[in-house]
Amino acid sequence: MMRIDLAGWTREATQGDPRAFFALFDEADRLGFDGVWFSEFRLPTADWPYPSPLLLAAALLARTERLRVGTSVLVLPLHQPLLLADEIAQLAFQSGGRIDIGVGRGTEPATLAALNIDAAETRARFERHCIVLQAQAAHVPLYVAGSTPETLGFAIERDLPLLLSLEPPETTQLGHVADILQGRPSTLLRRSSLARYVCIGTDAASVQSQLDGLWAQLQARREFFAARRGVPPDQVPRIEPERMLREQFIHGDPAQCHAQILALRARSGIDALRCVFNANGLLDNTQALAGMTLFANEVLPALREPA
Repeated sequence: MMRIDLAGWTREATQGDPRAFFALFDEADRLGFDGVWFSEFRLPTADWPYPSPLLLAAALLARTERLRVGTSVLVLPLHQPLLLADEIAQLAFQSGGRIDIGVGRGTEPATLAALNIDAAETRARFERHCIVLQAQAAHVPLYVAGSTPETLGFAIERDLPLLLSLEPPETTQLGHVADILQGRPSTLLRRSSLARYVCIGTDAASVQSQLDGLWAQLQARREFFAARRGVPPDQVPRIEPERMLREQFIHGDPAQCHAQILALRARSGIDALRCVFNANGLLDNTQALAGMTLFANEVLPALREPA
């Protein structure tokens, strides 16, 4: 049975009335999704209202019955690990164990500078703090997000499952994992989690209409984040729709989405999928909820069947 979670509510996608925002996840709980994942963006320069995913998790866990809440990710170099382990343990206790902790190294220069953290020290801090969390919160599921051979090798050494990225897609990460494992048997990938944009509709025309409206927005967002790294727009690769559909999307009517998820599972060996119905905030919550509802009614029941 596959685990099907939600993701994509980050940065500007979290803006708006908190009551309506929380109600969206009440509905996700009712629809039968397994969990939802939120990111950590400390000291944001924009109006992003939930810099702390653990505080957000506490609120959602208090009002839902079965939905798990995960962090994707906690930026470990920013935290004192023993205090963080205490907070995580409290959340696990008061929610009946419905918390998942994804951790990462983080690379936001402005946040590191504001907290007087040397960027050159973040890898060592991440590894030390992760080891503390693994020991102090051993009963809480712990995942590692990373793209470099060093981070992936650390996760494999500690037998920690991975949160594989949506952008860029996970192909390079899986290649590094294969190189590190060198054919050795491991359950790590089966316990890991993939992410995909999900574009679902009742017919081909409705799906195509959704997709046609996304490509220019995805390109603009790609250029925005490249500019923050000092890359001018003319040096940013153009969106290739066919490639993105192949590597980053689940799309089509319910039967097509179901078939693509099963193929992805067979190809990757991974049993958990983080579904992004809102295109990371490019679609509003009404559009996202419509896709979530159709998916829950028509696709989830088939995915719940034993493999």
